[in-house]
Amino acid sequence: MKIEILGTGCAKCKALEAVAKEAVSKVGGFHEVVKVDDIGEIMKYNVVSTPALVIDGVVKSTGKLLSADEVIAFMNDTKGVDSKSSCGCGGKC
Repeated sequence: MKIEILGTGCAKCKALEAVAKEAVSKVGGFHEVVKVDDIGEIMKYNVVSTPALVIDGVVKSTGKLLSADEVIAFMNDTKGVDSKSSCGCGGKC
């Protein structure tokens, strides 16, 4: 599983990277955590607000700092729901 943290280097982006690594250590197994700070790469995901969490190429969350448990829930989500909205509605608002 590839987990990408999109952000240009703000405090929340760095914190989400640390949270993602914590989540990976709790879950175990092989999961790659990559910090993406290149604005061109971030724009490819159509992300307007950072930090953003991307799992296996699917944007799961934007614009907020998640907890380790929330990241784990996204990791366990096999439906591939795209939750681009930071409100948690799954993009329905």
